[in-house]
Amino acid sequence: MQSPYAFQGSAATDEAARVLVVDDDPTVAEVVTGYLHRAGYVVDRADDGPTALARAAAHRPDLVVLDLMLPGMDGLEVCRRLRVDGPVPVVMLTARGDEDDRILGLEVGADDYVTKPFSPRELVLRVESVLRRSRPVTAGPRLAAAGLSVDVEGRRATKGGSELALTLREFDLLAFFLRHPGRAYSREDLMREVWGWDFGDLSTVTVHVRRLRGKVEDDPARPRLIQTVWGVGYRFEPAEAVH
Repeated sequence: MQSPYAFQGSAATDEAARVLVVDDDPTVAEVVTGYLHRAGYVVDRADDGPTALARAAAHRPDLVVLDLMLPGMDGLEVCRRLRVDGPVPVVMLTARGDEDDRILGLEVGADDYVTKPFSPRELVLRVESVLRRSRPVTAGPRLAAAGLSVDVEGRRATKGGSELALTLREFDLLAFFLRHPGRAYSREDLMREVWGWDFGDLSTVTVHVRRLRGKVEDDPARPRLIQTVWGVGYRFEPAEAVH
């Protein structure tokens, strides 16, 4: 990895966001912390799960950079416990080639992941992207269709009047579908439009669509709203769309 002082950047916010870096490798943690500091973030560090949970309880982070392979309590369990106290964006660090572990990370609600070895600059860009999408917008419409309602400004979603517990990406994905009913989008399209990336592991999209179906469909095994368009991708088909 390069020196943390080789990168100049800034967190795109007037108030510095707090990032918790959780990794038991001191070299990785130090470099990541250095890059995030230089990008304008306030950074806390932890080298194991219990310490990470204690730090998060003392100072709730705006985002967590979380290594999947931690001693004792692994990153998946840390992610689950962090989410008990409310949604917090998580960027997972995983070993290259461990696709099953990456899928598990996404299944428990990680918003993004970076594989080791990684470019610290790429990690900072991923952090900025996730944080940018997690901030409330100054104005936005309320979207509704098929018993679903999304308050874009308040970042709240309901089904039949009951609030949905959605991760950052699940919320963005649902809002995108509600904005564009009846049109088929490929996974590449969704990666670009929802994640804001022109490249990436497309299984990320697949997992998030599956998770979202589990929360908005009456029968996720037979999805009616988020339909698979074979050879293309996915299409949102509400019985009645309201803009």
